[in-house]
Amino acid sequence: MPEAPFSRGAHHPPTAVPRAHPPSATAGTTAAADGGGLLASLAPLLSEWLPRQRWFAGKGRPVTGFALVSATELLPCAAGGATPGLLHLLIRAQQPEPPGHRHGYGCGHRRGTTASDCYQILLGVRSVLPPPLAPALVGRPDGGPLDGRTLYEALCDPRLAALLLERLRVPGRLGPLRFVREPATAIPSVLAPRLMTAEQSNSSVVYGDTFILKLFRRVSPGTNPDLELPLALARTDCTRVPAPAAWFEAAPPADGAGPRPEPFTLGVLQPYLAGSADGWRLALDALAVRADFTEAARALGHATAEVHLAMARALPTSVLRRRQIEQLAAAMSERLDSAAAAVPALQPYRAALHNAYEDLAALGRAGRTWSAQRIHGDLHLGQALLTAAAPGGGDGRWSLIDFEGEPSRPLAERRRPQPPVRDIAGMLRSFDYAAAVGRHDDPQEWAGRNRAAYCAGYAEASGSDPRDEPELLRAHETDKAVYEVLYEARHRPDWLSVPMTAIRRLATDTSGRTTP
Repeated sequence: MPEAPFSRGAHHPPTAVPRAHPPSATAGTTAAADGGGLLASLAPLLSEWLPRQRWFAGKGRPVTGFALVSATELLPCAAGGATPGLLHLLIRAQQPEPPGHRHGYGCGHRRGTTASDCYQILLGVRSVLPPPLAPALVGRPDGGPLDGRTLYEALCDPRLAALLLERLRVPGRLGPLRFVREPATAIPSVLAPRLMTAEQSNSSVVYGDTFILKLFRRVSPGTNPDLELPLALARTDCTRVPAPAAWFEAAPPADGAGPRPEPFTLGVLQPYLAGSADGWRLALDALAVRADFTEAARALGHATAEVHLAMARALPTSVLRRRQIEQLAAAMSERLDSAAAAVPALQPYRAALHNAYEDLAALGRAGRTWSAQRIHGDLHLGQALLTAAAPGGGDGRWSLIDFEGEPSRPLAERRRPQPPVRDIAGMLRSFDYAAAVGRHDDPQEWAGRNRAAYCAGYAEASGSDPRDEPELLRAHETDKAVYEVLYEARHRPDWLSVPMTAIRRLATDTSGRTTP
């Protein structure tokens, strides 16, 4: 299921920002000194503001409370200051578990039917909000250390967004926050920021068409794959993925007598591929003018294989044997049953779809094995960027971005080695989406040609055609389509027909072969 592609808006003028000197480990916690009072004063505002944010994952469930993980002043927030303050917060939002929910996510706190996801929030603090920032208003707390001040989404303020880049340019610690920069990376001191508006699960700021800072909104302990994987790939000869230039993280407080949790990855700064276009937009543009897209699809398959091969070189791999294959098939079956309970349209196809998973498990029982490695985890046309052709000619070049994986899955699961075919299945499903949204006269024919071209390009680079493993491919494509059905039913009911078309096709494919 493709997310909305990147938008590239107009520049803001350069904005002066205080220089960030290497911070000390004890600085930046004035607002947190009265943590209980701060949280009590913010809770009524956050209860209204947080569920309205596009990146808030708990829509449709009431927020029953908050817990403060950390509060850090990146700029002083005291009353009477002539400059805006900047407050960084990590806050758990406590909500009832959704019906049938089996996988926890976030800070790892679950009690009975209550779960708490941890969110990163950046608040600007001013006495009076300038009119251009009025849409960013969060509210005015009544009581607490910020009593009477005006709070707003800090990323909408170019001055505060510029401070984040300055912190990354001059690495060091600030309270629980740690800013890191790759030693060989040069980051200019003044780059005009602009907030991107098209993302759903995170927030991104582009700095002068040179860098893009991706801030993770829902966070959990452990290195985010969107930092881990590009860092590992940068240490190989793979140039298909922009290498991280800097990042920042937070050290969570110790919880009881157990081991201290791993740091939260909060944001990653990477080169911005100016002049590029994502595959989703390119596919829709080709469909609009009835242009051929198969050569682009073939080149994209080649690029995907290059990235998979590089990840296998850079990171540990494993072999899936009978027990792991049966567990994989059982998890897919469980997800299908859960989705069918929530979306009645799936019910008539349950038995046939279960056959795809049983075929996979049967191969495992017969002694079949498959390799597993780190993968992208949420690959679709919107996660691939094609750079413009060089001035002297050339066809451009595909790059892959956004290695976070599916944010709804637990972080430990997203970091687990998996068969590369899971990424391939995601891209094949994306061609179906493009054909449907682009209103092709024969969507299945268009998607089929491009799916075949993509697989052929993948085979050219890897030496292994995913179509030669039909049971494995069918099981993963079925699992992806089931996920899409549940997502569309909850968030975009008008799009439900797209994955349901694939469900009907996969349910009638009793041969165990998915033929593009």
